[in-house]
Amino acid sequence: MASNERKPWHAIFRLLERDERAFAFLLAVVMVGGLATLGLAPLRPRYQFDVFSLVQWFAFYKAGILAFVTIKPRATTLIFSAALGVDLLLIFSLLYLTGGGDSPFVNLFFPLVAVNAYYFGRWMGLLLTGVAGLLYWTAAWLAPPEAAWTAVVILMGLVGLPAFALGHVADRERRARAEVERLNEELKGTLSQLQAAQQELVVAERMATVGRLSLKVAHEVRNPIAAIGLNAEMLGDIMTGRPAPEMEEAGSLLAAIREQVTALDALTEEYLAFARFPRPHFEEESVSGLVRELAEFIRPVATRQGLTVRVEVDPNVPMMEIDRGLLRQAALNLVKNGLEALSSGGELTIASHFDGDTVEISVSDSGGGIPRDVAPRLFEQFFTTKPQGTGLGLSIARQIAEEHGGEIRWANRPGRGAVFTIRLPIKRPVNV
Repeated sequence: MASNERKPWHAIFRLLERDERAFAFLLAVVMVGGLATLGLAPLRPRYQFDVFSLVQWFAFYKAGILAFVTIKPRATTLIFSAALGVDLLLIFSLLYLTGGGDSPFVNLFFPLVAVNAYYFGRWMGLLLTGVAGLLYWTAAWLAPPEAAWTAVVILMGLVGLPAFALGHVADRERRARAEVERLNEELKGTLSQLQAAQQELVVAERMATVGRLSLKVAHEVRNPIAAIGLNAEMLGDIMTGRPAPEMEEAGSLLAAIREQVTALDALTEEYLAFARFPRPHFEEESVSGLVRELAEFIRPVATRQGLTVRVEVDPNVPMMEIDRGLLRQAALNLVKNGLEALSSGGELTIASHFDGDTVEISVSDSGGGIPRDVAPRLFEQFFTTKPQGTGLGLSIARQIAEEHGGEIRWANRPGRGAVFTIRLPIKRPVNV
């Protein structure tokens, strides 16, 4: 029951949560209340008027200001400035109509200037103090008795000093609140970064655990694979010279076993190469010589696949510091991708190029290119579109290129497949 009774008050408090609404409500209370209270003061017969109606209309006007602030919160400064002008004009009119220098309504300047100094700041409070003194003197001059200069100064002092103090406190409070909000935003950003870092740490720990497990599994599987391959070769030697029909079938099965053993051996070697990535050892070598040697190495495989291998070597490529073994592995991974993109027929081109600042090793194929949905994840670890791939080839190649201070770029050639390029700087960065 008590909670139901508190609901209307809660709604009012929620309505006044914003500073602008609170200010509009406070200004309405002090001004309407001040006008009603001063209306109780006796006036000379010729200055008397319907105070009740004036208070009523003034209350409606202040309610309208509160409504405008609620509807258009971005225009609060303009609304309050216009309302301040109306309030000053109303007080001036009351002074002029109710006795000039003897009017009790001069006291309305006190709450008006003080509350507006709280909202607009201490310097606006001083400006309003001067305006209040000028309006008081003008009203008294237009509707005698005139106000003495001492009365004007006393009014400005009594109005201005508390208004300036209140505005000063309000400015400090606003600066403190802005600083708290800034620190709060920084704290939120820091907490978000900490949460993201924590999630990344959890993922990194899981990946490290998976990496250690994969390394152990790959290492343990390596020995059985070698034993199976050795036994398959021995079995092939035993079967040699026995041209029985069943031996032909056994020979085909043995070839299939060897093929699968070779595939498994390649997978384990790739995992081990990724997990135990060695530190590069740089020596002056010929990149063009590496390209020629690699082309001759893969040519038999390409020929069996019905492919053409082209070599384009730039004679201007200089000797440079590279880790020949690692760079050969990176280029070989690109070549393997190119061979797999050309299932049957087609052309694979391995080239070197020198442009003055960098040396390039490019591998291009005449296949179908890289699909759009695959491109964003091309260098992502463990991502592959092949049924038996590890998803580490391009990742290892990029890592090797970065160890040399370079990068890997790729592009689809319209109607001519894809090209992958390893770009290496002639002068390797010192921190690489």
